Amino acid sequence: MKNLLFSGSAVKFRQLSALLTFLIFSPVPVLLADNNIVYSFGVVPQFDSKRIQEIWQPILEQLQKQTGVQFSLQGSRNIPQFEQEFLQGKFDFVYMNPYHIIMANQQQGYIPFARDIGKHLYGILVVRKDSPIDTINALEGRTLAFPAANALAASLMPRALLADKFNISIKAKYVNTHTSVYLNVALGLVAAGGGVQKTLAQQKPEVRDALRVLFKTQSVAPHPVCVHPRVPQGVRQRVQEAFLALGRTESGKKLLARIPIQQVGPASLTDYTPIQQLGLDKLYQKTSL
Repeated sequence: MKNLLFSGSAVKFRQLSALLTFLIFSPVPVLLADNNIVYSFGVVPQFDSKRIQEIWQPILEQLQKQTGVQFSLQGSRNIPQFEQEFLQGKFDFVYMNPYHIIMANQQQGYIPFARDIGKHLYGILVVRKDSPIDTINALEGRTLAFPAANALAASLMPRALLADKFNISIKAKYVNTHTSVYLNVALGLVAAGGGVQKTLAQQKPEVRDALRVLFKTQSVAPHPVCVHPRVPQGVRQRVQEAFLALGRTESGKKLLARIPIQQVGPASLTDYTPIQQLGLDKLYQKTSL
């Protein structure tokens, strides 16, 4: 009987040892540690919700495979709603415009950790390809479409230049997304519209080919991927490392290119401090919480 008891105990001990060895030398602790936590991931609504889902869900799935961290992609109806949400700290991780990170850091302490380091962001004004408008001065008194009052490169920067540099008065029409801006211009509903080169390039050919760029603004560091300070440091680091690692594989590069990010690299808050010198505060419309 004693031998049987000893044999049973030895088996249990060996099983327990094997389990401990497996837990120590496998990625399972990562999965277990975050198994009951789902981190929200917000995206500035430059496109319609379907397009954002198609771009970002495969990226989040890949990050989850690499880190064990679970994500939930959170949609925002429009940019004003998106601003309310990040100012309230709704998102654990978030992809936002460069002016937003200044606001988000001041209000909630969001920290940028990745961006496209191979290019800079600038705004554009587009008109119909067959439009008689060929100078900035011809926009005086006209109605222009913008995605939102506070969209940085697509609205704040061109409107600031029109007012401050060219002394031109316009009527602004806010249409929620970049895609809607381009459609409004292509259909002749407005004289011109504000956007950015990357979203123009992603439009359907029948829309993109109906437009031409009238004007470009100055350049700033592009959209960062950011994290809320409440996210544990270990999780932040794993997600950052995995996000940057996407840029080292062909499949990962293809995923990032759809954002679009061509050359992913680390980001810091100092990348975005020059934006505070553009004098955009006078045009920015505060979102009530």
